[in-house]
Amino acid sequence: MSLGAHVRTLGRGPGRSRSLTHEEARDAMRLMLSGEADPHAVGALLMLMRMKGETADEISGFAAEAQASLPALPRPALDWPCYAAGRTRGLPWFLLSARLVAAGGHPVLLHGWNGADRAIRDGLGTLGIAVAGSGAEAGALMARDGIAYLPLETLSPALFSLLTLRDVLHLRSCINTVCRMLNPGAAPVSVQGVFHPPYRLLQADAGALLGLEALTVIKGGGGEFERHPCKAIAGFGLRGGAAWETSFPALLPEETRRLDDGATDGAMLSALWDGSLHDPFAEAVVTGTAALALDTLGVPEPLDVARALWHARAPIAVSA
Repeated sequence: MSLGAHVRTLGRGPGRSRSLTHEEARDAMRLMLSGEADPHAVGALLMLMRMKGETADEISGFAAEAQASLPALPRPALDWPCYAAGRTRGLPWFLLSARLVAAGGHPVLLHGWNGADRAIRDGLGTLGIAVAGSGAEAGALMARDGIAYLPLETLSPALFSLLTLRDVLHLRSCINTVCRMLNPGAAPVSVQGVFHPPYRLLQADAGALLGLEALTVIKGGGGEFERHPCKAIAGFGLRGGAAWETSFPALLPEETRRLDDGATDGAMLSALWDGSLHDPFAEAVVTGTAALALDTLGVPEPLDVARALWHARAPIAVSA
C-alpha cells in the first residue's frame, strides 16, 4: 500500500474519513521511514493527523514500527525520553534526577532531541552522563555508569528527519509524541513529560497498547519529565499494565518560584550536585522528580529513597 492510500483514509472528508488502525499506522510509519514515500504525502499525512488529533492506536502503531526499525539495544530498567524545546523550563535539573535514579541501581536510557535548545546536550558532560555514538555503546555506558544518553539523530536518522520536518511545516506533528513513546531499549518502565495536558491520557493509552508495565506521564517543566515542587502534580499512566492516575502533593507549598526562573548558567547543575550551590528549590526539583521515577519503578517510599540517594551521592566522574 502506498502512503497516499493512508492519506486518503484520513482525508476523505466529513463522514467518510477515519483514523488509522494500529496496523495501518505501522504500515504508514514503515513507508515514511523507508525514504521511499513521496514527501508531499508525508507532509499531508502528518498535517491531517494534526488537524484531527492522534489516537492511541495510531501513536502505538507508529511507535511500534519505529522501535522495530532500530538495532537491538540492551534493555534498561527505565526509559527516559527528552524531546521538549526548553521553553518555560529553565535549567534541566531533571538530568540530575535521572543520574540519581541510576545511582540507586536502576539503569537509565535517556534519548532525545531538543531543537535549538542546547541546555540538555551541554549539561550532559558536566554531569558525567556520556553520549552514546551507537546502541552498542549505549549498552556499555549503562553497564559502566548506570546511565547513557542516545541522541535521536544517532539512534534513527530516518525518524529524526521526520521530527525535524517541523522546521519545514512550522507546526508540531505526531512524531513528537511518537518519539516520547519510542522506548528504544524496550524497557518495561517509562517516564514521560508533556506540555499539553490532554497528551497525558493519550500517551498512557498508547503505552498500554505497547505493553508497558509501568508508566508515569506528567505535565512537566517545558514538556520534560520534571516536577515542579511547589505545585500538586497529576500523574497518569500505568501500573501493572493497567490504567492508573493519582495526584502527588506539593513538596514546597509555600514557595512561589518558577521553574523558568531566568537562570541559564549550566555550571549550576554540577554545582548543586557537588554541594557548592545550596538551593533548596532546585534540590526539591531533583529529588521530587527522581521520586516520581522511583515510584514508577515500584520502589517503596520513593521520596524517602530519593532524598537518601541525594544525601549519599558520590562525586561526578566527568565522562570523556
